[in-house]
This record gives sequence, structure tokens and C-alpha cells, in this order.
Amino acid sequence: MEHYATAAQVYAAGLIFARVGALVMLIPGIGEQSVPPRIRLAFALLMCLVLAPLAAQHVFVPSSMGDVGAAVIREVLIGLTIGMMLRLFLAALSTAGEVVSIQTTLGFAQTANPMLGQPNATLSTFLSLIGILLIMTTDLHHLFIAAMVNSYNLFPLDKTGVPVGDAGTLAVRTVASSFALGIQLSAPVIVFSLIFNLAAGLVGRVMPQFQIYFVSSPLAVIFGLSLFALSLGVIGMVWVNRYREMLDVFAGGG
Repeated sequence: MEHYATAAQVYAAGLIFARVGALVMLIPGIGEQSVPPRIRLAFALLMCLVLAPLAAQHVFVPSSMGDVGAAVIREVLIGLTIGMMLRLFLAALSTAGEVVSIQTTLGFAQTANPMLGQPNATLSTFLSLIGILLIMTTDLHHLFIAAMVNSYNLFPLDKTGVPVGDAGTLAVRTVASSFALGIQLSAPVIVFSLIFNLAAGLVGRVMPQFQIYFVSSPLAVIFGLSLFALSLGVIGMVWVNRYREMLDVFAGGG
């Protein structure tokens, strides 16, 4: 390899590939299970070649294999942490879909989620796919690349140690904010379901002979899905804006 690159350059490229490969494995869009592994691997190798001249400055090969292994593990952990943060925020749409499914009595309707490889609520799967579509159409995936580049400003290759405590705190905050956002996105359907169930219960008390269940169930589905369809545009805009704010922090713009 000395004719093409020095040992330090090969070592730095390997560390960059370890971080970028772990990040690419989890980022929304290209990191889905439905994407062939060869495409993800090719993208990681391409990003490694692009980032090597920027991040591989003043990097020296350690004197022992133990230090090399520790450096590789550090880079993998950093990539997994950043990728997991970017993916966790997608749970907001899944939460909103689950809540809407429960409120419209469609929680039993399960559809295979191509991103998770397992059955999920139909509305939850639909919103998750909408989220990936919005990321690609609004160019939010460009901020993924910016996050990769900015990660070497936050965690240079020549440093040691991983801020595990800070990463855990950030993960907890991301999960909490994504769950809260999911409840907020499904708030119109929750309010409708509360009012509708109160009205149905009142009718059932006033007219005990009336078959309220057979009448209220179809109405709950029709009106709930209609309200969900009307609020779908607002759901997409609010989620994209919140996701862009989080990406700006990772990309160094916030």
C-alpha cells in the first residue's frame, strides 16, 4: 500500500469508514432494511473517500493493536449514536399513527412495515413511509451528510474517549421529545375521539335499547380517518420543521 497511500492514511480511512458505516446503517432512507446492503456499503465507501482528506489530518497509527481496536470501537460507537439519534425522531410519526389507529378502532389492522421488517399498524406504517418521502423531497438528507462532516469537528479522530453519559442524556431527550411530538400530531383525532365517545355514551344512557356500538364504530372510523386526512398536511409540515431543527444541531447550523 505504500505506493498508493501511507500507513497513517490507510489507518485514518479505516476509522472514517467505521464511523460512517455505522451511521449509514441507521440513518433514515438509505439505512432501511429494504435497501440492499451493497448500496449502503457503496455509499459508505464513497463518503469515506470524500471525508478522508478533511478528517484524516494529523492522525498517527498507534503502537499496539489494543489501541487500534479501541479507536475502531470508539468510531463505531460515535456513528451508532448519531445514527440512532437521527432515527429515533422517526418514532414521532409511528407514535402518531399508533394513537390514531387506536382512536379510530383500527389498531387491529396490521401491515408489514418495509422499514422494520415486521407487522405494524397500517396508519403507523403509512406515516413512517410519508416521513421518509418528506426527508427526500425536502432535501433533509443533505443535512445527514453535513452531520457526518460536523461529527469530525465534535469528535476528531485523534481524540480518545466517548461521552457515554451525554449520549444517554441526548437519547432520553430525543425519545421524550419524539413521543410528545407524536401525541401532538395526533391531537385532532384524540380530541374528536373524546367528544365522539362522550356523545355516544350519552346517547347510550338516554336510549338503552339503541344499538350504539353498531352505529358508533363505523362513524368513528369514517370521521376519524376524514379528520386525519384533513390534518395530514399540517402533520407533515410540523414534523419536517421539528426534524430540520434537530438536524441543524447535528450539522452545526444551530
